[in-house]
Amino acid sequence: MNYTLHQLQVFFKITQTKSITKAAEELHLSQPAVSIQLKNFQDQFEIPLTEVLGRKLYVTDFGKEIALAADNIINEVYAINYKTQAFKGQLSGRLKLSVVSTGKYVMPNYLSEFMKKNSEVELEMDVTNKSKVIKSLKNNEIDFALVSVLPTDIAVESIQLMDNKLFLVGNKFIEINNDTLISKYISNLPLIYRELGSATRTSMETFLDKSNIIPNMKIQLTSNEAVKQSVIAGLGISIMPLIGLKNELENGDIKIIPVKNLPIISTWRLIWLKGKKLSPVAKAYLEFVNLQNEDIKNNHFSWINNY
Repeated sequence: MNYTLHQLQVFFKITQTKSITKAAEELHLSQPAVSIQLKNFQDQFEIPLTEVLGRKLYVTDFGKEIALAADNIINEVYAINYKTQAFKGQLSGRLKLSVVSTGKYVMPNYLSEFMKKNSEVELEMDVTNKSKVIKSLKNNEIDFALVSVLPTDIAVESIQLMDNKLFLVGNKFIEINNDTLISKYISNLPLIYRELGSATRTSMETFLDKSNIIPNMKIQLTSNEAVKQSVIAGLGISIMPLIGLKNELENGDIKIIPVKNLPIISTWRLIWLKGKKLSPVAKAYLEFVNLQNEDIKNNHFSWINNY
């Protein structure tokens, strides 16, 4: 056996993403480079680590065992590096976050100053839908999650960050009348949904159920950005988080449609498993958020109060 740390890192990332393309993107490498590293690593074992059926990559049972060992080795290497930095009096380690997709408009502003002040800290942030965020939290794979709706099936602790407002929106050509009933708008226009597992979709469906509204036409898309661009193009209307619409509202590409019982208001929260033993980096970050929360809201998100 003559595998390298780099090969272990590449293989482990492939087992996480189940895709050479996605692994290449997350590792900031070319797809051919990742493929070569995977082949060189696999050639050192007599038993296959992965297999491709159709166009989908699968990790074999043996490959899963090797991935677990690779993760342990990588963590031990990180630990050596962290102890070296700690000996020099510098905060170091990995900060692992999972963020619901709309949270990508929130989380960077809660990270930038902390990362600037602690250059030896390594950041891992996964942006995905709520169901996958909660799965990562349940599996204790992350330090913190950013959500707008608290999970009900696990015990967590949390910090409230800021309001999350969801409005009915259409493009600049939408005709807004004096009728405040959402049913008047969606009777003639498709309502654009996020995918199952999205907190935005859950909030939308809860609102529609309480209002006894069944849309005539539905469109489902798998990202907030796709929904936004579809609204701008006039494909339909949607109930969307305000946080991701700042530029489009200012430019006039999107209009808020005033209707009864909207906006839906929830709260962005940083959450972590109750009783979790936080690393020194995680503790430092929690202290930073507690101290800087109000300043971050005032400096970056005061515009939300205009709506």
